[in-house]
Amino acid sequence: MDERRLCKKCLIKDMADGEEMFRNLYEYIESLDEEIKASEQLYQDRLASCQACESLLSGMCRHCGCYVEMRAIVAKNYCPVKKW
Repeated sequence: MDERRLCKKCLIKDMADGEEMFRNLYEYIESLDEEIKASEQLYQDRLASCQACESLLSGMCRHCGCYVEMRAIVAKNYCPVKKW
């Protein structure tokens, strides 16, 4: 049996607090198959670009609406304004 956590399809408004949302985000990232993840160095470089971007707001990209940590971890993804 697959030991991964199943998505409960929670909406942000249904989460008790930001800590739970943070935990869910990182559980998702940890559960991704290694072959689709970016290397740790690439992930950190992407996050540094996002942190320097004027469009980052509370962990979300104001151009596309994604959570940047989730977008940056997948190797094939790209920045919507081509910063990485």
